[in-house]
Amino acid sequence: MDFWDFFWLLVYSFFFIAYLMVLFQIVGDLFRDHQLSGWWKAVWVIFLIFLPVLTALVYLIARGRGMAERQQEMIRQAKDDTDSYIRQVAAASPTDQIASAKALLDSGAISPEEFTTLKAKALA
Repeated sequence: MDFWDFFWLLVYSFFFIAYLMVLFQIVGDLFRDHQLSGWWKAVWVIFLIFLPVLTALVYLIARGRGMAERQQEMIRQAKDDTDSYIRQVAAASPTDQIASAKALLDSGAISPEEFTTLKAKALA
């Protein structure tokens, strides 16, 4: 294998992986969209199977804005859930924090050293 064969292998590999990433984003977006009926989802999937590149381009052009909005909404929801959990944990009393750390220790999820660190933080 000479240099140019290797170079083109890298180029083809890059575009194939990029295509797979776009394909998975499209399929994920299809099933995340609650406004689209099941029949339309099936039609998009069938076209993605038989005319994959053309269908992916049409999907990105026709539904790209909605795709971005759904992705932003999912990220915002995950951030809100994380912030809510952090506030809930921070508001817990030291006794509750130590009890939950003890439960983690008993289940084997954390080591005794980690339990000691968590206990010291709760009591600080």
